[in-house]
Amino acid sequence: MRKLLIGFFLLTVCIESVVSQFDAQMSQYMFHNSAFNPAAIGEIDMVQVEAMHRIHWVGMPDAGQTTWLDLNSPVKIGSTLNGVGLRILNDVVGDFKIQSAHFQYAYKKPLGVGKLSVGIDLGFLSIGFNGDSIPDNAKNLLGDYYHLNEDSYIPTSSVSGMAFDIGVGAYYSTEKFYGGVSYTHLNSPRVTWNDKTSIKERGVLYLTGGYNWKMYNPKWVLKPSALFKSDFATFQLDLSSLLEYDAKYWGGLGLRYQDAVTVMLGANLLSGLNVGYAYDIPVSKIGSWGSHEISLVYNFQIVNQKTKSKYKSIRFL
Repeated sequence: MRKLLIGFFLLTVCIESVVSQFDAQMSQYMFHNSAFNPAAIGEIDMVQVEAMHRIHWVGMPDAGQTTWLDLNSPVKIGSTLNGVGLRILNDVVGDFKIQSAHFQYAYKKPLGVGKLSVGIDLGFLSIGFNGDSIPDNAKNLLGDYYHLNEDSYIPTSSVSGMAFDIGVGAYYSTEKFYGGVSYTHLNSPRVTWNDKTSIKERGVLYLTGGYNWKMYNPKWVLKPSALFKSDFATFQLDLSSLLEYDAKYWGGLGLRYQDAVTVMLGANLLSGLNVGYAYDIPVSKIGSWGSHEISLVYNFQIVNQKTKSKYKSIRFL
């Protein structure tokens, strides 16, 4: 994996600007729509904490890990229903490190039997590169035919840069169905490392939807879902289906087109705490034992207890 990443980097940094698509992969997307669509925050009448940690391509050196955290809540201002949230990402792939922090806002309005939301992501994106490890790795990959020290475009030390980042989305949900469309990196942020090298983040379109189908025994619910994303150069399609029992336990399968088959299990361990696990089994020729993913979702209410005190005074005349 390291050699593939180094080879790609050496071939592309010889031009002033590199166009890349770094959006993190996620198998349990159906529990974390707010990771890619800001309109999906504040969907329930509770404060929601969402977290995910993913270990990519076990057995492949420097394949990377992804950690994602989101805190969101509904907020009612007068008669207007809103959602506010904070999303944080840390994604490491090879010698690249991508970090971001976004404030999320969604405006919500009842529509038909459901609720329509429109939202926006505002924050900062940081992309770093560990150039310290490139010289030895490049020599191992290319031998003496590549004179690294003579190429001023390739960083020989750790570099990083930051840029302002915007995302937008729309989301419609009912008791049985949800669907959303969103676009990340709307402003195509450009991260500059030095006066010769910069990276332009490509925008990504997301389409997602899911359905809750109650079976003959209402304790059993079948939940098919789909996620399509594209940067208009390539695309990725995820198809998944979960079977839930008594709103406490679930399991299912997923298929990522030309990439992996996913096995998923989960449970509601405590009141409001949901834990899920996904294992990706590669179906491509990539040399890996698969990917592991842990998902946590915790919902809770902030209760404001108003203490009523009564004061009685008896005056004796």
